[in-house]
Amino acid sequence: MGDGAEWIWNLAEQHFLGSVQIVDIYHARQHLWDLARRLHPNHESAQKIWMKVQKDRLLDKGRLEKLVTTLRSIDSNNAELLNKIRTEAEYFERNADRMRCPEFRRQHLFVGSGVIEAGCKTVIGSRLKSSGMFWTVNAANAIIALRCCHLNGRFETYWEDRSAA
Repeated sequence: MGDGAEWIWNLAEQHFLGSVQIVDIYHARQHLWDLARRLHPNHESAQKIWMKVQKDRLLDKGRLEKLVTTLRSIDSNNAELLNKIRTEAEYFERNADRMRCPEFRRQHLFVGSGVIEAGCKTVIGSRLKSSGMFWTVNAANAIIALRCCHLNGRFETYWEDRSAA
């Protein structure tokens, strides 16, 4: 799960070869909202109408090719706006396979990062952020590794790997 930044996908490929990569739907929607505000400044109702079409009919339905075509068909005399449109069209085109929300949902995968963030808060935050706790980076990393191994049922593997190191 990522926001669409290339460095995230490079790390995913390096450490999680073959994993399913998903752009957080809320980040993708934010890209559209930013564009809606630029296309229709000071016209909130026009922004909402534009978003309804782009978000509900295209992005959320996984119709990324149509979304990219629609963005590229927007014309303007404003060079800065045209550059923003081009940048956003490239963002959606580059990440199209990571934004197939209907397909991911059919596989029972999450398309938003909220669940992941809540999991981090529960698994890591609840253990490291209790009252009066202070950690060095090394100690915090060790506790996080132990906690994750314990919750994943891999506690013994952790100790075997530590012994081998």
